[in-house]
Amino acid sequence: RLVDSGGGLVHPGESLTLSCSGEGVELSWYDVTWYRKTPGSADEEAVAWQTTFSGTGYADSVKGRFTISRDDAENTVYLHIARVVVEDSAEYSCYATTLNPLAGRVSLWGQGTHVHVSA
Repeated sequence: RLVDSGGGLVHPGESLTLSCSGEGVELSWYDVTWYRKTPGSADEEAVAWQTTFSGTGYADSVKGRFTISRDDAENTVYLHIARVVVEDSAEYSCYATTLNPLAGRVSLWGQGTHVHVSA
């Protein structure tokens, strides 16, 4: 499973780092995408990804402030958010997917971690 953590209450201009840790899952084998869902929105927005096909990428809305990174030794994928703004308030979840030669497509979601930006 995936375990998301690192959310909380932050003030505009501050930074924070979210973590997506694999438990019983070797994350280095997976493509990983961070999504966020804002209050009142029915849709989730892909904000950062590291995939075999697309490489590393970011949504236009977060470019220059969000950084996705991996620590394979820690079996964790991070999302660093710099200079947070109120619009960053959301539930953030990581999504990991891989093509297993025996099991086929394997996809997992973290449980989410909430970020609230308030002055």
